[in-house]
Amino acid sequence: MTDLIYQTDSYLREFEAAIAGVDSENRAVILDRSAFYPGGGGQPCDFGVLNTGEEQFPVEKVKKQGEAVLHYLAGSALPAVGTKIRGAIDWERRYKLMRTHTALHVLCGVVFRDYGALVTGGDMEPLAGRMDFEFETMRGELVREIEAAVNREVAARHDVRVRILPREEAFQIPDLIRTKINLLPEGIRQVRTVEIVGLDLQADGGTHVQNTAEVGSIRVVDYKSKGAINKRLYIAIE
Repeated sequence: MTDLIYQTDSYLREFEAAIAGVDSENRAVILDRSAFYPGGGGQPCDFGVLNTGEEQFPVEKVKKQGEAVLHYLAGSALPAVGTKIRGAIDWERRYKLMRTHTALHVLCGVVFRDYGALVTGGDMEPLAGRMDFEFETMRGELVREIEAAVNREVAARHDVRVRILPREEAFQIPDLIRTKINLLPEGIRQVRTVEIVGLDLQADGGTHVQNTAEVGSIRVVDYKSKGAINKRLYIAIE
């Protein structure tokens, strides 16, 4: 089991850990604790390095497997179980993803509040993303209205709060799941929630900034119809 540091501290750039397992076939190691985000919910995994003091291993991919997190490494022979390491994430890339992920939550919160539309899909890369909503029609005037409302909420400097709640308590929160399909595994006993105070509260596992003021300006750069009641908005962060 890997202690998921990123769940409670998205701003931690470096950390100390120990190798808890080795997958030689896939050139991956399991750490007892990790600040690397393993990907999920449309947010890509982190990159970075693991340093043993004698050798530095680039982290090329991170993936969650059960209760463990696999870190796929480049370099020579893998470090052995028990080896102490210092991990460092690619902070510039991570912070851009944090801003982007929070921007998408602002978008989701505005669209749900103002139009009652659920999310049907989403994806992101650093400073760019897209989100699909249950809209029958989408037009330029509506897109401009959404963009203006989103940027008003960013400028309002909402705090962003993360909590980890027992499943029973979490599911007493109205509208906790904003996606058309509930993606939370049945067996999960704790639910991580992300709240943009005064705007949005939903279950989410990704990394976020602490205040919407950190997001920057959001532009809706394009929109497309992806079905009779499925419309896609593309955003860019400046």
